[in-house]
Amino acid sequence: MEALIEDKDLGRVEFWRSKRARRIKIIIKPDYLRITLPPRATQKEGLAFLNEMREKVKKSQKKIAEQTLVVDENHPLQTLSFITKVQAADRDKVFFKLSKGVLLIEYPKEQNSNSEQLQKYFKNGIQFFLRKEAKRLLPNRLSELASLHGFKYKDLKIQSSKTRWGSCSNKGNINLSLYLLMMPAHLVDYVMLHELCHTKEMNHGDTFWKLMDKVTNNQAKALRKEVKEYRCTL
Repeated sequence: MEALIEDKDLGRVEFWRSKRARRIKIIIKPDYLRITLPPRATQKEGLAFLNEMREKVKKSQKKIAEQTLVVDENHPLQTLSFITKVQAADRDKVFFKLSKGVLLIEYPKEQNSNSEQLQKYFKNGIQFFLRKEAKRLLPNRLSELASLHGFKYKDLKIQSSKTRWGSCSNKGNINLSLYLLMMPAHLVDYVMLHELCHTKEMNHGDTFWKLMDKVTNNQAKALRKEVKEYRCTL
């Protein structure tokens, strides 16, 4: 890093120089801006370019902030089986412990919990425990729903897809995303029932949706709309 400034509107701005850069470039990170300068460009020119792009950058920062999940002391993450508790401690590295529905996350007190590096550590740890909890909870619940509604499936795999909550193959193998645990229980059930219905109807035709209504007390359309409002931001 060549230089650092604090902008009252945009926050932390870092200046970096690159021999490969051909033009001044602004990179927007969740907690700071990086201005990449080509060999002959000056910091003054970089700042002038930033000022030209200020309004566009502010809009982009707002959009990123809305899409980026922050987990810290003031923003606990509630999942289906645990809630996070983040706190500073006399430690050299990040520490995780899941007990009685609380995922304790401790980090070195001299560090900023909102930094990009620590947020990455937090989210990797949360993903690890989400996977463990998904493997503990989802197979039993899928088996219960299958038995309750008369479905049969061959196998279940827990995956880490962030764009697809579940899937079912024509052989009756079901895949479920570990990120299902970031949704309410009734929507987790909906996704499971959706895939179980595919063991009988592989398409999304009228017969499939009649079957979905049957197993959801005629709530398939409303539940489907609810699920579509969820996005994995972890």
